[in-house]
Amino acid sequence: MLHGKRILLIISGGIAAYKCLDLIRRLRERGASVRCVLTDAATQFVTPLSVSALSEDRVYGDLFSLTDEAEMGHIQLSRDADLLVVAPATTNIMAKMAQGIGDDLATTVLLATDKDVLVAPSMNVRMWEHAATQENITTLKSRGIRFAGPTEGNMACGEFGEGRMVEPLEIVAEIETYFAASAPLAGRRAVVTSGPTLEAIDPVRYIANRSSGKQGHAIAAALAGMGAETILVTGPTSEAAPPGVEVHHIESAREMYDACMSALPADIAVCAAAVADWRPAEQGDSKIKKEHDAAPPRIEMIENPDILRTLSAAGNQRPALVVGFAAETDNLIENATSKRKRKGCDWIVANDVSPETGTFGGETNTVHLITGTDTEAWPAMRKTDVADRLAERIAHHFDQNTEAAE
Repeated sequence: MLHGKRILLIISGGIAAYKCLDLIRRLRERGASVRCVLTDAATQFVTPLSVSALSEDRVYGDLFSLTDEAEMGHIQLSRDADLLVVAPATTNIMAKMAQGIGDDLATTVLLATDKDVLVAPSMNVRMWEHAATQENITTLKSRGIRFAGPTEGNMACGEFGEGRMVEPLEIVAEIETYFAASAPLAGRRAVVTSGPTLEAIDPVRYIANRSSGKQGHAIAAALAGMGAETILVTGPTSEAAPPGVEVHHIESAREMYDACMSALPADIAVCAAAVADWRPAEQGDSKIKKEHDAAPPRIEMIENPDILRTLSAAGNQRPALVVGFAAETDNLIENATSKRKRKGCDWIVANDVSPETGTFGGETNTVHLITGTDTEAWPAMRKTDVADRLAERIAHHFDQNTEAAE
């Protein structure tokens, strides 16, 4: 959800400022860039060096620094951000925001911005309950300022009550909610399959393939990042669950089929998993033993349910856009085009998985996107970049359909 988002974090002078170091880390691990402004008082609690080290960017604080003004400027600071976050938001800085006072870089940036602002209040319970503070809060909310917290809890002063800054992950959740509301795929529901399936021969052995799940997991993360409610149905893989994604772990193709059908209705289905086409007709209850001088066992195979074809023909529950994957080793475009027609899906992503490509288990992929009569050849890129580009094409598809309907 936060991939590529630019956050301007204004840290004011409260004891909770130390939590902002973790907040910066949490935002950056979700793909956001964080630029920080510190008030003079904030530097008494956290150092510019520590903030800069975690944000990997310069830290700004002096309104009258000619260097800062020439290179960035208080107006440009806010213009370059997608969202301004004030954490901790002390009673002092909220009072200045309410009264329109700009006497340092932080408050001047807040006056100069045309972007939305989220504040995470932090103060003593008496200060929070004071009539002046409550009037300022009412004023700020009337102007569209968003609030994360505060919450009740033990305070550094030894008192207990409302006014404690919420934890960094709660602030992150509020930021994610903010971006989700305006994201390109907000309100859409997506089902993504990923990884291999395992088809048991007996309790010990199984038939599988070399899929790592990297591409499918990246697609789920990219769709969630664009605001889609995303359900990931994945076979066994070492890939971490993407943040903000509902994950269903399965082993067999039949389990994947059931999980996908249960996830309907959906607007988008992306079948990136390498699903086994066949499975043993019978699964042994105990390990098949190797007998001396005996011939190898004969394993009868039967066809697995076809998840892509079923989703493409799901009647009134058919997703508006069904995207399949074609992992091929020969005649890439010809075989993928034939598969798209045979399965009935809208698009198909063709990728060459010949051993020399290193696609299975690797970090990069080279794909062709086949949409009807059009074929787009994408350059070799990281699987995360393939996922981002595919998510953007999906969002564009829905935008075009919405405009056509209007």
